[in-house]
This record gives sequence, C-alpha cells and structure tokens, in this order.
Amino acid sequence: MGSRGNAGGGRVAERSRKFWRLRLGSVWRSRLERLLGRRGRAEQVRYSERSMRIPNFRLDGKVALVTGSSKGLGRAMAFALGRAGARVAFNYLHSEAAANATFQAYREAGLEGGLFRHDVIDPRGVRHLCAEVAGALGPIDILVVNATPAQPLKPIEQYDWDFYQEMLDFFVKSPFLLTREVLPHMKSKRWGRIINITSEVFERAVAPFSAYVAAKGAQNGWMRSMATELAPFGITSNAIAPGWIPVERHEQDPPEMKEAYRRGVPMGHMGVPEDLDGAILLLASEASDFITGQTIHVNGGTTTY
Repeated sequence: MGSRGNAGGGRVAERSRKFWRLRLGSVWRSRLERLLGRRGRAEQVRYSERSMRIPNFRLDGKVALVTGSSKGLGRAMAFALGRAGARVAFNYLHSEAAANATFQAYREAGLEGGLFRHDVIDPRGVRHLCAEVAGALGPIDILVVNATPAQPLKPIEQYDWDFYQEMLDFFVKSPFLLTREVLPHMKSKRWGRIINITSEVFERAVAPFSAYVAAKGAQNGWMRSMATELAPFGITSNAIAPGWIPVERHEQDPPEMKEAYRRGVPMGHMGVPEDLDGAILLLASEASDFITGQTIHVNGGTTTY
C-alpha cells in the first residue's frame, strides 16, 4: 500500500513538473516572439527607409575644380557640376579666348564659380591655383583632373623621351600635385572626391599611341592606389574613361577615321561631351559614398569588362 502511494505521488509530481515546463516554455516563447517581432519590424522599417531613400546627386555647398575646362569634355563636366549646385573653378592655361567665352556662358546660365589661369603640371602653379580657388570660392571638395596635352598617334620610333615625359607630367605628376594640395581640407572634413579623367585606350591597347596609353595606364594605377590609401578618411578616388568623343581638338581629324571608330561602337554612334554628365555627378556626389577605386567607361560599349 505504501509502495503504491509513493508511486502515485511520483506521478503527480512528474505531471506537475511537465505542466510548469510547458507553461513557462509557452510564456518565454511568447515573450521571445514578441521581442523578435518588434526587432523584425524595426529592421523592416530601417530597410524600408534605406530602400525608399533617393540618392542625392546635388552638390550644393561644394567647391569643384575642373582642370582643363575651357573646352571639350572639361567644359561639359564643369557645367554639369555647376548645374548640380557646386561652385566650379574653371582652369585653363593657353586658350584665353575660349576660356573667357566658356565662363561667360556659364555665368549667363546663373551658375556660380570662377576662372583661374594656371599651369597644372608646375608645382608653384598648382599651389597658387588651389590657394586662389580657396580664397574666391572656398576650399576644394571635388577635384576633377582633366587637363591634357596634344595626343598625336605615332609609331614608337617617332616619339622621343621628352614627349613621353610630357604625357607622364599631365597624367601622373599633375594628379599628384593637385591631390597633395587638396588633401588637408578633405581629410579635415573626412569627405572628398578625386576624379581622374582617363581613357579607354589603356584597356583597348590602342596603337600607335604608346606614350599616351602608357601614361594613362600609370594614371589608372595611381588612382587605384589612392583609393585604398584615402578610403579611411572618407575620400574616394575614381576615374571616368571616355571613348573617342570628338571635341574641338578633333575638328581636323579625317572623317574616315571617325567613321571607322563609329562602326566599332556597339551603340552605333559616337558620344558627345554631355554623355559624361551622369558619371561625373555620380562620382562627385554623396550617391557614390561607397564607390572608390573604380573606372566608369563612357563609350557606348566598346569596352565591356
């Protein structure tokens, strides 16, 4: 009799323990589900806010310097930056009449900026240029390295080292000098944009064009190294590589040469300077905060890698 009583008591105790385990388990599961539900809803809200945010391509309050901007691609990019709200520093060295006409058109469009004549491959000229821009418009937030010399196509036997050196001066020395001048401000703000205008010629190994191609390759390497070095400071370093977009310098080029190039463009036509507007605004704005070390090809598909 005592044995059966002990067994019965044990079964009651076991049923009680099971009941409370289930009850407490249910309570804790309910609390946990409510907690996770709240967190899930909060994460959904945050994701929704991110997904609904429109990228900001505006440049209000920013100062941009575009070297070699009296004509051609530089002119078009400077106008695009100005229309987005930036105060734009136009730079030139030789083409005074063209520079004055360009800047007059810019001001007539109601845009803010200044016109500055300096040699961007000379250390003293670069120092004075950046100082004058800072004094007139404010410290430089966006640097567009665009200035370029003449670009004749010649077999290597017809080049000399002086010409090679000139290419390196424009496409390696100039970015180096300019970047060193603008970095103190960019680092202090933990924000900056360095945009090199390169070319498709490096990827396409265009010939006979060895001096220009080699210098553009060096510029690409420099841009990528700067991207890694400056990323911790919130400064991006990128490039735009246009295809052959005829501008003033190409007015005397043979029509058959232009037609041969056009036939190789998958989109079936050559570009115009304004085709760079989208790329320059992306890389200059907050929309590209997490993009660095990249090259955007603007060429209608002649390079697809």
